[in-house]
Amino acid sequence: MIKITECPRDAMQGIQQFIPTDVKIAYLNLLLKVGFHRIDFGSFVSPKSVPQMKDTAELVNKLEAENTKSALLAIIANLRGAQDATEFKQISYLGYPLSVSESFQKRNTNRSITESLTEVEQIANVCLKTDTNLLVYLSMAFGNNAGEPWNAEIVSQYAARLVQLGVKEIVLADTIGNSSPEKISYLYPHLKNEFPTVVWGLHLHSTPESAETKLQAALVAGCDQFDTAVRGFGGCPMAGDRLVGNIATETLLSAISNFGDIELDLDLQSLQEAQQYSYRVFN
Repeated sequence: MIKITECPRDAMQGIQQFIPTDVKIAYLNLLLKVGFHRIDFGSFVSPKSVPQMKDTAELVNKLEAENTKSALLAIIANLRGAQDATEFKQISYLGYPLSVSESFQKRNTNRSITESLTEVEQIANVCLKTDTNLLVYLSMAFGNNAGEPWNAEIVSQYAARLVQLGVKEIVLADTIGNSSPEKISYLYPHLKNEFPTVVWGLHLHSTPESAETKLQAALVAGCDQFDTAVRGFGGCPMAGDRLVGNIATETLLSAISNFGDIELDLDLQSLQEAQQYSYRVFN
């Protein structure tokens, strides 16, 4: 079975005009009815850094999390964020971004990779004490735009460090949309074979034209966990191409349909309702 993490947080966070909290709540509750594996709903980060997410704590208690099979995932960027997030028992997963690019890690979390790994260890301890799952996004996993060294072995080395710290789930993130079917076809199975106890996923960014070929390569490589966003909103502002964003959930469903007989336990009627409401969220 393919497991999908729907990412409205990633879709909304870069929008400058503040989306009213009640609109977010209505949209998230529609998504919770669809039956996604997880909903990446918000982040516990500095409101100065990401103003759009300043109401994340307010959202939690207004989500219909008890009437869904979807787990709630919150993004955190430091130990303080993890401590704040784990105050809410409705949140099952914390996601931490660790870049294989030193310059990007400093821009994203204001810490070096070495400092970030120390923080991952502290966050892992918080998660262990609160029975919360920790997943780590390996950002810039398919290369960077800073001219820094990148290859599969570098990614593997950071994955090994995370495994040593007790991380059991890692998502390879194509931060700037420079993955290719060839890179996906090699890197994903390479890491899955090297670290068979880890649950591996993909968070791909892409132009709309190349999205489905990347997904087909991932499916052939055996990937069964994907991050997507309805209508393909969001993405990394440093991609340098305004057409590079999250892969649309609709595109993934199309790719899965074309790939073969794969079970998807989703309420498509509720998905359609969420798609229609998304026009109120993303004008």
